[in-house]
Amino acid sequence: MAIYRKLFWIKPEGSLFVTATEFHTLLTGKNLTEAQLAPLLVSALKHSGCKIAAAESCTGGLVCEKITSVPGASSVFDCGVCAYANHIKEQLLQVNAKTLLQYGAVSMQTAAQMAQGVRRLAGADIGISTTGIAGPSGGTGEKPVGLVFIGCSTTDHTTVIKALLADAGDGSRQRIRHTAACVALYSALQALNR
Repeated sequence: MAIYRKLFWIKPEGSLFVTATEFHTLLTGKNLTEAQLAPLLVSALKHSGCKIAAAESCTGGLVCEKITSVPGASSVFDCGVCAYANHIKEQLLQVNAKTLLQYGAVSMQTAAQMAQGVRRLAGADIGISTTGIAGPSGGTGEKPVGLVFIGCSTTDHTTVIKALLADAGDGSRQRIRHTAACVALYSALQALNR
């Protein structure tokens, strides 16, 4: 958690928090671009001998696409699950039905269980997940458009980032999904640096 504290803001409920503007400022401060994240992650995974798996809801495969677009990704990536429906989250990723009922699909708890589930399913060292409301509709006062929870699970630690991404670029569905995928890649990089 110490590394994350340097990079993201801790909310009182213990979740990590970032907006799109803050995330892009963070990348700029580290001389990184979004386009560099997947190649850096694949390289770091190769160097560490680790494998990664992804469970996606609102990003619909973008995290997997970004990873697999890097040559040599097959040596570090075995599994991606696009779990848009709750019954798929339950059946494939072992998300608890009570969690979905109590907190909803778009929640810190669901993101954590998705990341843990895909890591176990694939036998990977790291599991990452995304679940959120990409819009343009579907938001509420409690869960607005642009709210995304990004989970990152290793064998000994699971972290969830609460991201409010409606300030991403033009605020479009595509931009929110793209930024969420980039935050997920970045969270995996940070997990490798623990």
